[in-house]
Amino acid sequence: MENGIFERMDKLRTLIYIALAMLCSGPLYAQNNELKLAQQYSANGELQKASEIYQKLYKQENEAYYPFYVNNLIALKIFDEAENITKKMLKKYPDESDYPLKLAVIYTQKGDTDKANGIYNDMISKMPAEPGAVSMLGMQLYQSGNMEYAIKTFRQGRKLLNNNIAFSHELITLYRYNRDKAALIDEYMNFLPQNPGYTSQAKNTLSALFEDADYDVLKAALFKRIQKDPGQAAYIDLLTWVLLQQKEYDQAINQAIALNRRGDTDGESIVELCRILVENKAYDEAIRGYDYIVAKGQNERWFITAKIELTDAKSQKITSGSYTPADLASLEQDYKDLLTQFGQSPATVFAMKRLANLQAFKLHKLNEAQRLLQQAIAVPGINAQTLATCKLDLGDVYLLNGKPWEATLLYSQVEKDKTDSETEQEAKLRNAKLAYYTGDLDYAKGQLSILKAATSKLIANDALNLQLLISDYLANDSTGAALKMYARADMHLFANQPERAIRTLDSIDVKYPGNSLGDDILMARARIMIAKKDYAGASANLKTIANTHSTSLWADDAVFILGDLYENNLNNKELAKTYYQKIVTDYPGSLWLNEARKRFRVLRGDSQGT
Repeated sequence: MENGIFERMDKLRTLIYIALAMLCSGPLYAQNNELKLAQQYSANGELQKASEIYQKLYKQENEAYYPFYVNNLIALKIFDEAENITKKMLKKYPDESDYPLKLAVIYTQKGDTDKANGIYNDMISKMPAEPGAVSMLGMQLYQSGNMEYAIKTFRQGRKLLNNNIAFSHELITLYRYNRDKAALIDEYMNFLPQNPGYTSQAKNTLSALFEDADYDVLKAALFKRIQKDPGQAAYIDLLTWVLLQQKEYDQAINQAIALNRRGDTDGESIVELCRILVENKAYDEAIRGYDYIVAKGQNERWFITAKIELTDAKSQKITSGSYTPADLASLEQDYKDLLTQFGQSPATVFAMKRLANLQAFKLHKLNEAQRLLQQAIAVPGINAQTLATCKLDLGDVYLLNGKPWEATLLYSQVEKDKTDSETEQEAKLRNAKLAYYTGDLDYAKGQLSILKAATSKLIANDALNLQLLISDYLANDSTGAALKMYARADMHLFANQPERAIRTLDSIDVKYPGNSLGDDILMARARIMIAKKDYAGASANLKTIANTHSTSLWADDAVFILGDLYENNLNNKELAKTYYQKIVTDYPGSLWLNEARKRFRVLRGDSQGT
């Protein structure tokens, strides 16, 4: 149960009091105006003026004004009078719980907590074994800020009703509010087996509160529960999630497969987990999960999906590391075998796109990639978004294959067909880059200027960087000769031809000495070296940008990438912290600011959320 239920009860009670006040004895219109005036005084902080009006209204034998008057007395710290009128109301209405609760509040404000606690305990001990009565008292205590007694009420209600999962929603809300992680874990352990549909809510709630050490506590609790009840799916599901948070990917896939075998269910949860593993570059674990689904046979509902994504996971594993021509040839054959087995259909277009990408950018088989994407576009029944991405990919292949006119026609088709979408902006960016690659710098600059306002931050940032590169260079050299040569190197990088890119970059200073592309050339070199996993060489180029081109277009990118390299590849967390902090202090307008701040805090050991 969310806090809103408690709040609605409070608002309802206030509305009832106001309604009673308006309907009680005396001239209705005059009393209503006086009440409004008193409330205005209270809102302005003029409590004494408000008190005089509240007292007058209350003493006109109109008990409906009690809540306004007593709250005013408490605010003025006139506790004896507040206690006196509350005791009178309690004597007159002994069965109304509002009055002992208000009396307890008064005692608490006076500092007499023993008396207040005595009232709370007495009310809880006299509570009837009725769910409605328990809920009402628990909500009243919550509204008055007594979280511990609200929790005590619901726990006592469980005993009275002999039901150890009664009021779980209320207790989960209260434990979360109190940040009582141990109690929250225990409550979910009791609640989820009978309510597995709330497992996702539990994950969201726990992740919002937990720090690293808390996952160890939850994992230990889950292992104990699983030992007692090994068939409980909710525990296995939650344990798999915990293992993912702790990056224990091997154990996560083990638990998921064990749960699937035990429940003999379809492979949807395994496929979803494998996708997460791929996102986290845990390719071996993902491949094992996909293999498990494929091994269940073609009658498995997720067989085709798993087969396609298995090949893709293998592709990402191979191409993200060091690979040989034989590795790429084997991967290409895997895709071809898959398409031979399942044919060309909307379900396999994804594989066709992946194979075409492999052929175009790794194997440099441009004609084969072109034919495959043309076939993908012609597959009946593919959705509009898939069709658009196939056209964009085919446009890229045309560009690499020396057919810029065909490429721009396809990009422009997507722009027209996907108006007011991120896909349209992507198509515009590719058209602008095509103009840049082919030396039409003025047209490229104009298109990129429009894209600076793109809704996608990545597209907007790419457009801004390239537009500034062109503008800054043309301001010094209207012919753009050196920049056009640099653009050719950029296109070689796009085509995954790093050796040709390096040769072109090396020729720029020779042919056009004194050009203004020093930092751009350094950044291009650094990216080539990172792709080759030459992290030391990359860091040397990046440091030159950071130290000698500190106000250039690439300065903040260089600093952030240095932080990333030292954190993840060069094993120097202290240096990584230094570079992340430099983003925060020296480049407050950087696109990397929030990410750098987050990473710095993690490396410093801050708790989550601080």
